[in-house]
Amino acid sequence: MKEEMEIFGIRAVLEALESGKTPERILVQKDLSGSLFRQLQDVAKKHQMTLTVVPPERFRRFASKNHQGVVAILSPITYRDHTSLIDEVMARKTNPLFLLLDGVSDVRNLGAIIRSAECAGLDGLFLPASGSAPVSADTIKTSAGAAFNLPISRCPHLKDAIYYLQACGVRIVAATEKAGKTLYETDLTGPLAVLMGSEDRGINPSLLKLCDQQARLPMQGTIESLNVSVASGVFLFEALRQRLG
Repeated sequence: MKEEMEIFGIRAVLEALESGKTPERILVQKDLSGSLFRQLQDVAKKHQMTLTVVPPERFRRFASKNHQGVVAILSPITYRDHTSLIDEVMARKTNPLFLLLDGVSDVRNLGAIIRSAECAGLDGLFLPASGSAPVSADTIKTSAGAAFNLPISRCPHLKDAIYYLQACGVRIVAATEKAGKTLYETDLTGPLAVLMGSEDRGINPSLLKLCDQQARLPMQGTIESLNVSVASGVFLFEALRQRLG
């Protein structure tokens, strides 16, 4: 299995960014300064990347590398541009199914979602550039390798994907306990994208108001909610059931 790749040093990370690579994370040692570091800050901002400041002890495992206080961690997969992914799918399918994840932060939850999504025949998964778990080696392991088969896009903001999907005639259904209808009372056929929220706070209100419909899972027990990976699987397979007639 392809592992995450690490790039060490300010100049090397700068070159990676300028060549179009999108690291999962850029770790920066606390109190780093200088003109070259300021250049890195500017380039990272241009590419909408956040620098994660960490204490010096986090760099101990890189002691044998000339890291200069900067390490970029690249994903083992290649992310797709959201517009080209949507265009490609819409050109070959009349009833595509997409999934948007708003801030799912656990790598194993993400891996489990990817596994269920690939099994349900999902056409594309959209993640935000920040505030989301990375597609790491652990994610891929949990997905049973499905991450290599499912087209995944990381957008500057999920609003970008939502707006473009809607412009292409795709309906957005938000999975939220605030909905009046259950997913079993909701039409999940036709061009559709399901929006799932994070494990702790659900869907951001700014995204929720953009959605065309809302649907909830009917809950009968004393626990108020399901794990997000389980809830995602339920929604996707109900959409598949409806599509299979």
